[in-house]
Amino acid sequence: MKKQRVAHEKKVVELMIRIYCRKKEKNAVLCPDCEELLRYAHTRLDRCPFGEKKSSCKKCTVHCYKPAMRERMRIVMRFSGPRMLLYAPWEAIRHLLNL
Repeated sequence: MKKQRVAHEKKVVELMIRIYCRKKEKNAVLCPDCEELLRYAHTRLDRCPFGEKKSSCKKCTVHCYKPAMRERMRIVMRFSGPRMLLYAPWEAIRHLLNL
């Protein structure tokens, strides 16, 4: 179960970063900054101490992101979250329902 939960979170984070980079920054492929953020997010998810019982990072009691990276992710999610309904509706609904 842990692998499924973490794998799904990785997929959602990647979708959000790709939407941000493509639509906000107008890049055809991930820029180095977005690539760095994606690698960082995947590393943090791999090391999450809660595993299958993981809640959303926003609700977590243990903030494992560095403050600067957390702020970058917050900006990406604020931009990409609503747009996921257009570009990845099933993933957005699944993410909202926390399935």
